[in-house]
Amino acid sequence: MEVVDQLPNPGSTERTTNRRTDRTIVDREVLYKILDDSLVCHVGFVDEENQPFVLPMGFARVNDNLLLHGSTGSRLMRRIGSGIPICVEVTILDGLVLAKSSFESSMNYRSAVVFGKGKIVEGEEKSSFLISLTEKLAPGRSKEVRESTKKELAATLLVSIPLTETSIKVRIGPPKEAEEDLNSPVWSGVVPFKLIAQEPIEGDEISKTLEKPSSVAKIIKNYS
Repeated sequence: MEVVDQLPNPGSTERTTNRRTDRTIVDREVLYKILDDSLVCHVGFVDEENQPFVLPMGFARVNDNLLLHGSTGSRLMRRIGSGIPICVEVTILDGLVLAKSSFESSMNYRSAVVFGKGKIVEGEEKSSFLISLTEKLAPGRSKEVRESTKKELAATLLVSIPLTETSIKVRIGPPKEAEEDLNSPVWSGVVPFKLIAQEPIEGDEISKTLEKPSSVAKIIKNYS
């Protein structure tokens, strides 16, 4: 199944597909799944001098909001939270699709683009959302570590982006061969890809004396 190539015009709440309508997916749960299964996003925006930037960042989704965080001392992070138009993209590579021709070869993947304006989050909501970020990366970790200090919270900038404008792109399945290649004696198929967690490495001598916490066990289970 192929589902993709849509880069609709930013500004409308409903995005249109320019081509490959067989790849279009309009499903909120699919969007949530892609975002929740991704660890890294790429944030695109233009700075005050009209210089384009794309920054890789960790993120989390809470209901219909995408959360980004960084240092309050970061000029670019403050720009992201200033209310300018930005876009956030995530992609999960699921496999290489090797057809009987280079032209028909492709990738199996799931991707989502979020268009919107960032808003700086403050107060109790900020503390709650920062815990959500920690739980996204390491489920259960927030209960294993100490609470953030006021100084740490003050040094952290949290930005929320509403999931009101999105574009989902997906490809799954085997190669789509050209008719003239169907009987060609060339191997074709899919090489699956998967993100795998490896054996944890202790960060200090104290950690070497401790049993691995449940959050680490969950990470390994989720990425095994």
